[in-house]
Amino acid sequence: MTPVELSRTVLHAVRRAVDAGELKVTVPARAVVAPPGPGGCGDYATGIALQLARPAGQPPRRVAEVLRPYLVDADGITDVVLTGPGFLNISLHGTAPADLVAEILRHGPRYGYADGLGAGSGRVVRLHCPHDLRAVVVAEAAARILRSQGALVRTSCVAPPEPEWAAILGVRVDAAGPAPAELPVDVRPVPAPADPLPLGRDAGRWALLHPAAHDRPRIGDEHLVQREGNPLFRVRYAHARARALSRNAADLGFVPEPGPVSGTARNGTAQDSAAQHGTAQDGTVRDLLVALADHPRVLAAAAEHRAPDRLARHLVTVADAALPFLPTVLPRGGEKPSAAHRARLALAEAVGAVLAGGLSLLGIDAPDHL
Repeated sequence: MTPVELSRTVLHAVRRAVDAGELKVTVPARAVVAPPGPGGCGDYATGIALQLARPAGQPPRRVAEVLRPYLVDADGITDVVLTGPGFLNISLHGTAPADLVAEILRHGPRYGYADGLGAGSGRVVRLHCPHDLRAVVVAEAAARILRSQGALVRTSCVAPPEPEWAAILGVRVDAAGPAPAELPVDVRPVPAPADPLPLGRDAGRWALLHPAAHDRPRIGDEHLVQREGNPLFRVRYAHARARALSRNAADLGFVPEPGPVSGTARNGTAQDSAAQHGTAQDGTVRDLLVALADHPRVLAAAAEHRAPDRLARHLVTVADAALPFLPTVLPRGGEKPSAAHRARLALAEAVGAVLAGGLSLLGIDAPDHL
């Protein structure tokens, strides 16, 4: 069961409780599921009970107790444990990373998009910003992310953006000029201390978007350095490596196929190279899968809080989890491609899809060669 499918299962449990008269609430459009936090357990956790407590007129813990039997009864769920004020911690039967990888490959760079089903579906959001380059870049990126979650967005600036802002960083707004009194300036990050235009489009946008809105961005050549100390380089390098693996695998005559990423070679004569080196046991793949599974939640949170920096930092998390894994994808020496190699290639392609989709939402290029 993928995070998207689990989210739907949680919503179905809410509907069943409402239909049974145990809860009197409007069923929300989305139920956020994510890896358990401190004190949690199981495969995923959801705070849906805390979200519904106020409209239900009941304590969160009581709402969670109502929902628990409906979740335990659902196919694919083995146990549900209540923790804290009302978090539901869900354990899945035969948790299958292959399902997550297949889900990502099915959607490609649009993995995590709400496709009209998100909380922002059909809602009109107006983002207004001062005549400041960072503010315009943040507003535009926030608009992209909001649209990915189903919102209809209109951006405006108190004065027309400078022509070079569009020419170099590719930023545009839908309207310019004083806004109606009821529309406040609601995108106001800390201005950049220096001109980011000399960095060019990709590095300039990253320098303005990666820090949180309340942090002063660093504007310097460190964003152009092609080495692992540069977070933007790591993200784009991980994407380029994933794309290169697909090309190399094609040359070797095998294609991706979601499945277990460790095992024995097809001829049964030797242990698969990833197993030999302990890749499946050292937590690398697990950390990567957790980061990929968290992508829809991050997009939803970035949209809700108008915070592209959350997406930027998440892409760094995905890249950092992927980089130790990617060297294990292709066969080594005289090793023949096995089912495990095809599964690892599928996981690598999922990494490439998530990174490409995330960078696109930030308005940054994801090159296939770096």
